[in-house]
Amino acid sequence: MLRTALRNVLAHKARLVMTVLAVCLGVAFVCGTLVFADSSAAAYRAAASKNFADIAVTVSPKAPPLGTAVNERADVLDDALVRKLAALPGVAAVRPSADGVATLNAADGTPLRADKAWAHPAAAYVPGKDGKDSRYPLVKGRAPTKSDELAVDSGTAAAGHLRIGDTVTLATDGPVMTKRLVGIVTTKDTRVTAGGTLALFDKATAQRLFSTPGHYTGIDLSAAPGTPQAELTDRVTAVLPADRAEATSGSAQATQQATNIDMRTRGYKKLPMIFAGVSLFIGSFLIVNTFTMLVTQRAREIALLRAIGATRRQVVRSVLWEALLVGLAASAAGFVLGLGVASVLPDLLGTGADPLPRGPLVIGPRSVMAALGVGVGVTVLAAWLPSRKAAKVAPVEALRSAGQPPTATRSRVRAVTGLALLVLGAGRLISLTGAKDASEENLRNAMLSCAVLVVAMIVLSPLLAAPVIRLTGRLTRRFGVVGHLARENALRDPRRTAATASALMISTALVAGLAVIGNSASQALDRQAAAGLGADYVISTRGNMDGIDPAAVQRVAGTPGVRTATAVADSTVFIGGNARGIAGVDPATVKDVMKLDLTSGTLADLGPGRIALSTAVAREHGVRAGGEVNARIGRDQEFRKYTVAAVYKDNPIADAALGARTEVARNSYVPDSVQRILVRTDAVAKNTEDRLRTAVGNNPLLKVQDREQIVREAAGSMGDLLTLMYGLLAIGVVIASLGIVNTLAMSVTERTREIGALRAIGMDRAGIRRMIRLESVTVAAFGTLLGLAGGLFSAWAVGSLADGAMEHYALAMPWGTLLLICAVSLAIGAVAAAVPARRAAALSPLEAVAEA
Repeated sequence: MLRTALRNVLAHKARLVMTVLAVCLGVAFVCGTLVFADSSAAAYRAAASKNFADIAVTVSPKAPPLGTAVNERADVLDDALVRKLAALPGVAAVRPSADGVATLNAADGTPLRADKAWAHPAAAYVPGKDGKDSRYPLVKGRAPTKSDELAVDSGTAAAGHLRIGDTVTLATDGPVMTKRLVGIVTTKDTRVTAGGTLALFDKATAQRLFSTPGHYTGIDLSAAPGTPQAELTDRVTAVLPADRAEATSGSAQATQQATNIDMRTRGYKKLPMIFAGVSLFIGSFLIVNTFTMLVTQRAREIALLRAIGATRRQVVRSVLWEALLVGLAASAAGFVLGLGVASVLPDLLGTGADPLPRGPLVIGPRSVMAALGVGVGVTVLAAWLPSRKAAKVAPVEALRSAGQPPTATRSRVRAVTGLALLVLGAGRLISLTGAKDASEENLRNAMLSCAVLVVAMIVLSPLLAAPVIRLTGRLTRRFGVVGHLARENALRDPRRTAATASALMISTALVAGLAVIGNSASQALDRQAAAGLGADYVISTRGNMDGIDPAAVQRVAGTPGVRTATAVADSTVFIGGNARGIAGVDPATVKDVMKLDLTSGTLADLGPGRIALSTAVAREHGVRAGGEVNARIGRDQEFRKYTVAAVYKDNPIADAALGARTEVARNSYVPDSVQRILVRTDAVAKNTEDRLRTAVGNNPLLKVQDREQIVREAAGSMGDLLTLMYGLLAIGVVIASLGIVNTLAMSVTERTREIGALRAIGMDRAGIRRMIRLESVTVAAFGTLLGLAGGLFSAWAVGSLADGAMEHYALAMPWGTLLLICAVSLAIGAVAAAVPARRAAALSPLEAVAEA
């Protein structure tokens, strides 16, 4: 039977090539993602190891007890400790450091990669005996030696278009500073090579910025030849004050840094794995369809095998051996293709501002086993049902026609099973819509119900094929007899038509559902970001900045074109044990910059001992204007009675509570600080934004955004969803095309005599080609309609959960995208039929009619 299986594979290799391609795509995504993940992790580890290659031990201060001043944490690391460590046996060199964080502006004044707060290391340039810092080799210019000088790495200089001699604007934790660029260095720090920036100061300046004069934030030690890191770490630990400092080996630091960066970029690896799962799931229908058609075409052959003594088990094994051989071929091809996928993923997923690490491909046993397990496993499992069907062929059927319609019993079982799954999936989704609670449990239940709904549609699709295709077949009437024949050919075997359309149905359902949810959520975020904002611009802090310089508020107010500039102090208010946000505002100007819908009271009454609450908080505590609540603001340790001056409808700009800015700022964790400036202008213009940036000193730790930018930032998370949507569409297009090509090609072989007869009675080659294309388009239209129905229903149900969690959420149909999906799906049918149609038209009428 093994030889029989091998012979069958070789005999039908042209028909199986599409199946191999479908499985190959899934295997390629799986292996490519795993190799990419292993290679990225190895690249991070290698880069981190290089960065710490000359560091055996690092001494750092322990976190101080709660309430201790921040600067006290580094007071233990001074020059005396440096000399003490240098005298230890096994220490080759000691390098003190003063490290922190600094955000820089590009040459045009825009912040450089300001969204990555973790990737802006700043440090002291510490020259050795040769006058050079081995950790930061200079490639241009010289090292900073004065307080107004700066050096950056080559990547930062290129991204910011900075040149030697330029004046660079930067900030560490507050006021903006300007320094002259005197040097450009290289670095192996993975925080920088993974898309960050680097700023280097002279030692005294770095100490003043990140520690205290004469003290350091860390001390790095190099080991003498032959001294193990662990042994040197123990020696260093023995001389440190145990309660104030600790020693960590260089290898441990390299591992930790690589792990941290790998965790931050882990999301990049999820998208390809989702594509892999979808492609394998869709491809399984192609496999089932291909083997089902092969078994049907070989019914007489299988019956003869049974007649000469082959058992059912041997027949099953024969088909599964074929699937195994196909799976091995697909796995091998997919593994090779996966290496190509892994090599291009860093370029596809990374950007110029956020590059991913590059290094040699790491091919581990996990990737090889995944290729074999996924490719062979999916193929063999998908071929199992056709193999069972093959085993049921009795010897007497060798005298019958190869194609046998399904029995009435099987059709009834399919109908009952499909309806039960449909009621279960749809019913569960409808029951969840009333919850309006996007909790993790509800979302998980919704996803499971959607999966059940898809399975129900797959089970019912052969029964739905006839009514749906008859409905869509009205569009082919204008093509006359050719259109009628195309519709009847699609209806000839509903199971085959349904299996062929299933790949397109699933991808269409996924893309349509994601498109609707993505469009609805994006518009909700747009409305939410703009709701409650009366100001034209918002200036806010980012990174580790505690607050805006009060002088900057005055400069903003005096900027030409500014009508109103209101400072907002953001803090925390504790009411009934729950922590909520409170915005400190000026009662006299708040109406100009916030759109507040008051339900009771007036904001003019805000002042000492008086706050305003959102309707949600007021309802939770059963108060309204004139009532009282026990609350404490910020660092105030005592609860006090506050009178509710007003109640307003929930507003994301105003937070859960409003108070007078003087009182909120006084009790803030950073006293008298300001976190936002809401600006009302005479007109929104580019030069107005530039003037506002100038007014705040072009501080890279401050964001100056108009309403459109705020909306775009709030909706930024939808970008990943749209990427996923179009990626799934591309996968569906490729695999559905393969399925249609395979089915039509095998169908043409089955209908050779029929096509010959049509040619003999006068149908020309163009008519044959048109008939095959229309049949393909009819199948594609069937899959598209079912997919749209399932996807839109699921999007409505899942969106109802978001309605309770996302304010302003409402179902918004992306008509343009849905029309594009339909057009692409129909185009798939037309393009996929090109080769089978040409082959059918090329048949000789006499030879086709004569074929047995």
